[in-house]
Amino acid sequence: MTPDLPKYKTSDEVDFVIVGSGAAGGIMAKELSTNGFRVVVLEQGPYLTESDFVHDETKIIGEDLLTNKPKLQPTSFRKTPSEKAKPQRAVVYGRCVGGTSVHFTANFWRFHEIDFIERSKVGAVPGADLRDWPITYADLEPYYTKVEWEIGVSGLAGASPFDPPRSKPYPMPPLPVKSSGVIFERAARKLGWHPFPAPMAILSQPRAGRSACTNCGFCLAFGCEVGAKSSSLATAIRVAEKTGRCEIRPNSYVHRIEMDSNGRVSGAVYFDDKRNTHLQKAKAVVVCANGAETPRLLLLSANKQFPNGLANSSGIVGKYLMLNSGGVTNAVFEQPLNDYKGFAVSRLIHDFYELDHEKVGFYGGGGIDARFDFTPIGFAMGGLPPGTPAWGKVFKNTLANNFNRTMELFCHGTSLAVETNSFSLDPDLKDAWGLPALCLTYRDHPDDLKLWAWQFLSSSIQATSDR
Repeated sequence: MTPDLPKYKTSDEVDFVIVGSGAAGGIMAKELSTNGFRVVVLEQGPYLTESDFVHDETKIIGEDLLTNKPKLQPTSFRKTPSEKAKPQRAVVYGRCVGGTSVHFTANFWRFHEIDFIERSKVGAVPGADLRDWPITYADLEPYYTKVEWEIGVSGLAGASPFDPPRSKPYPMPPLPVKSSGVIFERAARKLGWHPFPAPMAILSQPRAGRSACTNCGFCLAFGCEVGAKSSSLATAIRVAEKTGRCEIRPNSYVHRIEMDSNGRVSGAVYFDDKRNTHLQKAKAVVVCANGAETPRLLLLSANKQFPNGLANSSGIVGKYLMLNSGGVTNAVFEQPLNDYKGFAVSRLIHDFYELDHEKVGFYGGGGIDARFDFTPIGFAMGGLPPGTPAWGKVFKNTLANNFNRTMELFCHGTSLAVETNSFSLDPDLKDAWGLPALCLTYRDHPDDLKLWAWQFLSSSIQATSDR
């Protein structure tokens, strides 16, 4: 249920309309409203709070309680622009107040200095468009620190020799190590690597109005019923609402940014929960609708003045999409680990964050963490060894044995910027409101596949060392 909020009329010209309430939208709402501006946040999903979050895998995953619903907003996929896209669930994102930050794993690494200057250091990569950022890590460092302290991040500064410089330590100590973390750390040190406590946007100590992690075991994909996960819902949005100047308007599906005759933004057009159309007037619109719906909204907002979509004079809105690459290695142990309890990740290595490209023969890098992020039904459907029967006595015995004896080594890799990897509007497929559906075009760069294979081999070596 929505709290008692200021209710602006759609005819009121507020200072800012923010589209989306996730990690970006929630922070924008907090920063603008606390600085005296009148703000309306339009969120396409419902306003759920801690009392609405459940440990029900059917509702959360099967029925998409927190995420976008394929029947309402279908998507399509193709590998190259020359192919005809086929309907397929191509993207999953948070569709509720707080967005994906409500159900994310809560890994909270900072970028490293190399991330901002790779083109200068690595040079050109054939088939990709590698470029330096226009800003540096030093430019962002104060903001990393500000976010970590305001939302609550648990970690140990200086624990990794590969960490970039920081102006302050983490506001809270790291979360307790899990069985998978102990095994991972022991094996990594045996191999000469440098494991360290994973920085997590989950409270290891209580904060005002929020509990520390209770190790419920339903973390990744689930909302936190005690507010330990530092989502924008539990942090920034609550601060914004207390100003009395910010209205969170759920079930508001924005489908066009309105422009005046001078080419200036005049507001955002959205459907309410009864599919009635409204225009919320505003002096400015901030688009924080995630990496998929933001380009879609800009393209849907094409008009006579901007026939190719808003902010698209370059023609590259939605292009150069970069996804995470990587693989997963599972290991089953003789003794129970009970790693299903608690948050997902407690230990991590960044020894391979920046690979020697000349030595390995490809571009890339990333991290490897130790985790267990399955819940019972998900593990039964996707966590058992290949070839395990899907029913019967062997299935039940394997499930009973493996569920609390399994850990994962999860590889996180970069991906290269390729122009044809993109989000665009599907010319044929429509959503439930009659709007063009989102189309994902994506093919991995050959170096991304080489990185994936290399990480998978490295994690397999470590899994063997674990034993």
